[in-house]
Order: sequence, then structure tokens, then C-alpha cells
Amino acid sequence: MIYLDHAATTPVPREVADAMYQVLTEQFGNPSSQYPMGLEMKHRVSAWRSVVAQAVGCDAKSLFFTSCGTEADNWAITAACWQNRRVGRHIVTTAVEHSAVIECCRWLERQGYEVTYVAPDANGDITAEQILSAVRPDTAVVSCMMVNNELGNVYPIAEIAAGLSARNAQTLLHTDAVQGFLKIPFAAKSLGADFITISAHKIGGPKGIGALYIGPRVKNPKPLLPGGGQESGLRAGTEATAQIAGFAKAVELRRENLPDKLTHMAEIKAYAVQQLSAIPDLQIIGSGTAPHILAVSLAGWPSQNIVNDLGSQGICISAGSACHQGKPSHVVAALHLPKRIAGGVIRLSFGPETTKADIDACTQALRSHHDTKFPML
Repeated sequence: MIYLDHAATTPVPREVADAMYQVLTEQFGNPSSQYPMGLEMKHRVSAWRSVVAQAVGCDAKSLFFTSCGTEADNWAITAACWQNRRVGRHIVTTAVEHSAVIECCRWLERQGYEVTYVAPDANGDITAEQILSAVRPDTAVVSCMMVNNELGNVYPIAEIAAGLSARNAQTLLHTDAVQGFLKIPFAAKSLGADFITISAHKIGGPKGIGALYIGPRVKNPKPLLPGGGQESGLRAGTEATAQIAGFAKAVELRRENLPDKLTHMAEIKAYAVQQLSAIPDLQIIGSGTAPHILAVSLAGWPSQNIVNDLGSQGICISAGSACHQGKPSHVVAALHLPKRIAGGVIRLSFGPETTKADIDACTQALRSHHDTKFPML
């Protein structure tokens, strides 16, 4: 199998699985229990939290585990709206956010909030000026992703944070950094965002565990899930200790020689651009500079047909975010591309394990699809 869909999820190294298995079978105590096994697990969760927090560039006390990135996104936005409920009921986000943010904002619209969806240009870029110009005196929160999960475009979070202090100092800033964490260097303490979402399964960790950084400007954040008082009273529910252990181990492994891994992914991406560009009717989509995501279009050939054809050959690529499950992508729609180009968009995404041989096989399969299948768009 040739796996080129690391933006959807990543393979889990044996060391991560082993760390989780040990917790599941031997160290299975509840961190809230007061007997030795529980207290030991409480200590271990604290240590694992510190590992992840160090990678985020924040204090451990500012990082809270969640079940996934979607939960963290929803928590951040609703908590920001609650804190600023007297500031106003206006939200600024982008038209190309992950569905976790888009759908949360749409839900809030049904509760009476007004949402401004900032549109990208034809290359998928959004400037800080665009975001800041949409901010009003009644803006409770700005939510802008760090790296677009379908295009690989990197958005100027630090610049937005700096501009917000002058535009509206009360407006809180959230960034979904799920695709940026350990791909685009940043540190929470200097980035300026009040909330930062991350997820384990994009970096070789298990599914079912994410985290939310909550910065010092957030006062008494409202829990998304009230209950038993876990996570310093902010996120109820028995801690998913095995997933947390796997998250921490994945962070440790990914951070080993991280600059070399990022360089490798960037080189693989550049090689893919070079090889794929030789295929007739293939176009590069967007101006994404993230090292691990590349969107292209085989203009005229439906993307789902391409995905199915290559999948039958053991080559895993995507027609966009895995969360769309075959439906048209709102991200591609926001670019206002011609129909025959928009309908042929596919996403390749890479990891430290990706090789040039993987790219060669994908290139050959795409060329064959072009040469043997009739265009339908």
C-alpha cells in the first residue's frame, strides 16, 4: 500500500501502540482514585501533559486534553463567546475552516450570533488585513486556522493576534492548529492566540485524543462538558489515559530530529510538484507552503473517480478533507474555480515516511487515469 493521506490521519508507530498497551493492561488505574494505582496514573498523566505542552510552547497548566480536535474547536469558540457575551454576538472566521469550526459557527448563528466568513483569494490565501477589517466593536471571537487542511495554505496567526490588540482588545483569538502542530514551528507563548487546538492522530498518535491550549486572557473559561471535575474542573470525563500516553509518545517521537523530518516532507512535496506537473491537464491548486499538503486538479476528471481508481491499486489519496465523506468541499468551492478544475481536485499529503518511490507510483497511476479514462467534466 502507498499511503499519501497523512492530513487525514497518520500511521501509529509501534512505540506508540506499546505505550498505550501498557496503560491498558498494566497501568489502568483511574487518575481520580486515591489508592496507589490511581495516584500513580495521576502522576503519569501530569508528566504526559508536560510533554505535549512543551511541544506546544506553553505551561502544562494551560493545556487541557479533549476527545479530539473537533471538541477542542467547539469548546474554544463557545467559551470565547461566553466570556465576551457582554461584548457582542459577532464572530469572525474564514470560509475555508475545518468543518469543526464552520459547523460550530453555523450552530451559533441559529442561536442568534452573526458570523462573518472571510473568503480567500483564488490561491486560497487570506491576509491579516482581511481578518482584522472584519472585526467590529461587538466581535466576541476570531477563529482562523493555522494551516488549511485541504490546500496547505499557512495563515498569519501571529499577525492577526498583534493586530487584534489595536482593533479590539477584548476580542479573543482561536486557531485550529491541528494541521500546523509539529509541521509549522510556533510557540503558544509568543503566537498570541488565546486558544490553540491540536490533535494526536495527525502526528502519529492515536485517534480519540486532542488538546486545547487556553491562554491567560481567558478568564474562568466555561466548560463544554460539566461533570466530575477532571482537567482542573474544565473538562469532565475520566481521562483517556491510554490515548494520552500515546499522544505524549507520538510527540516525543515526532520531535526527534524534527527539522530533518520537515525538510524531508518539503522535499517530497517539491518532488511531487515536479513530477505531477508533467501530466497533461494537471494543475497545482492553491499556494500552500505547509510541507505536508499538496492540492492538485486533474481538470476534467472527477476527483472521486480518481480516488476510487487509485485506491483499487493500493494508493491512498483524498478528494479533500476526510470529514467531507465524498461530498463537495466548501474549501474548493470558496476558490471559485472553473467547474472542470474544481471537480478534479485531489489532495496528496505526506509524512516523514513518504518516499520518492511513493510519488513515482502515484504519478504513474494518475497519468494512466488521464490516458485511459474519459474526462466527464
